[in-house]
Amino acid sequence: MTHELIFLKLGGSLITDKDKPYTPRVDKLADLALEIKTVLDSTPNLLLILGHGSGSFGHTAAKKYGTRDGVKTSEQWHGFAEVRFQAAELNRYVMEALLNAGVLAMPFSPSASMVSNNRKVTSHNTLAIRRALDVHMLPVVHGDVAFDETLGGTILSTEDVFGFLAEQFPPTRILLAGIEAGVWEDFPARTKLVKQIQLSDYEKMRAGIGGSASTDVTGGMKAKVEEMLALIQKNKNLTVQIFSAEESGYLSRALQGENVGTLLLE
Repeated sequence: MTHELIFLKLGGSLITDKDKPYTPRVDKLADLALEIKTVLDSTPNLLLILGHGSGSFGHTAAKKYGTRDGVKTSEQWHGFAEVRFQAAELNRYVMEALLNAGVLAMPFSPSASMVSNNRKVTSHNTLAIRRALDVHMLPVVHGDVAFDETLGGTILSTEDVFGFLAEQFPPTRILLAGIEAGVWEDFPARTKLVKQIQLSDYEKMRAGIGGSASTDVTGGMKAKVEEMLALIQKNKNLTVQIFSAEESGYLSRALQGENVGTLLLE
């Protein structure tokens, strides 16, 4: 039987209340875990690697200490440890939801095994993740701190982690679930959703940013789109979908192959 491997990210804005530090959306996590369980049960040839953002947990501490930009002083190392603690706290809520839904899942925290250089992962023991996939266990990774050869320490986003794992376990699809419906042509008005972005089109679009035809993917969304297109460039058969899982059922539909947001492809 041929297996399909999907990377799925549950964004921090989806699983935490970003306006309230250290506040998980417990009911939402329970719903998402149940959708994952239902799809896995009905699709035996599907394998997942799940990642999740830090939301109001890691980001609150990270902003206070500037951890992503580097860790050198004793105060910054204190912040490094605090960000790690908060990332693990949220991971426990995610794991609890999955286990309560009956999903056979296991966390693989990047800080325990990943080392980076200027935020690019340079080493990671992936054997345990491979073993988990072999027995149809769901590996769970997340945004986390990491020791960094140049910066001392830093924060790796879930996308950073996915970028490395994609080289070891090439996925056919990456699904980024958040609260935004996808990429908007007219952000922040949010009335025109882009259904599809091809790599070649984006190259032209980026060159002409400022013109009336250019898509406004400002801020975090722009960075996310460009990171994912770079991955598509390296993995020719890969597609990426950015969508909202705020409404019940949308995560299931995306896992089953429907485009419910913005599709990125070669």
